[in-house]
Formats: sequence, C-alpha cells, structure tokens
Amino acid sequence: MTQPPHDEPTASSQEELREQVEHTRQELGETVEALAAKADVKARAQEKTAEVKEQAVAKAGELKQQAAVKAGEVKARAAEAAARVQDKLPEPVKDKASSAAEQARAKAAEAGRLWQEKAPEPVRAKAAQGARMARENRTWLVAAVGAVVVAGLVCRRRKG
Repeated sequence: MTQPPHDEPTASSQEELREQVEHTRQELGETVEALAAKADVKARAQEKTAEVKEQAVAKAGELKQQAAVKAGEVKARAAEAAARVQDKLPEPVKDKASSAAEQARAKAAEAGRLWQEKAPEPVRAKAAQGARMARENRTWLVAAVGAVVVAGLVCRRRKG
C-alpha cells in the first residue's frame, strides 16, 4: 500500500474510505472548475471589458455633472462681469452704445427685408431651419459659446 497524502490518517473502515474518496473527488472537481475558469481567456476578457465599460460610464456621468456645475459657475461669473462693466461705464458711453444698438437693429431689419426679397427660396428655407434648430437647442448653444469663451480666457490668461 502507498502512504496517505499530507499525513492524513488512513481510513479505519470501508465507509470512512468512501467518504474520503468522495471528499477528494469534490475538492478535485472544484479545483478543475477554478482552473478552467482561469484558462477561459475569452470569458475573462469579456468580464474585464464589462468592468472597464462600467467604469467609463460612471466616469462619463461624473464628468457630465462636473461640466454642468462648471457651466453654471461660468455663466454666473460672466453675468457678474457684464454687470460690473456696465456699472463702470459712464452715461455718455451708455447713451452712445444704446444709440448704436438702435442703429444696428434698424440695419438688421433692413438687411432682413432685403434678404426676404433677394435670397432664393431654398437658401431661405435652410436659413429658417438653422434658426429653428438654434432656438430649439438654445441651452446647448449657450453652453457651447460659454465653453469657447472660457477656453479663450484660459488661453489668454496662460499666455499673459
């Protein structure tokens, strides 16, 4: 007879021996399953892909939330800056700016009238479609303009 592994005592009866054999088979089966799982590269790759995708989605959500917060902060700072600039303007400059704005509105109205008279119908239809899309997506448009302004300010601040 051979020596029992790991200094385990030998079975004193056939029933004990059967129990030991069954226990050893069970352990061996679990070991084989664990090795098979480690060897299944495709399944492990899919699990890792799912994990990375989940992390990316979570990170994207965080970044989206951070961007929304930053956009709100930028919008508030821009409004404050505009108010400060307007408060510092002398009355003659404000009057001149108001007059220039009225003239610009009048010229824009004239340009619009000429546009309606002279522009071909397909061009007017496309322009109307673009204006409609801009009105419908105003939030995104304002956010994009805000991001461009912030990027410009950051670049200018870094150069200076």
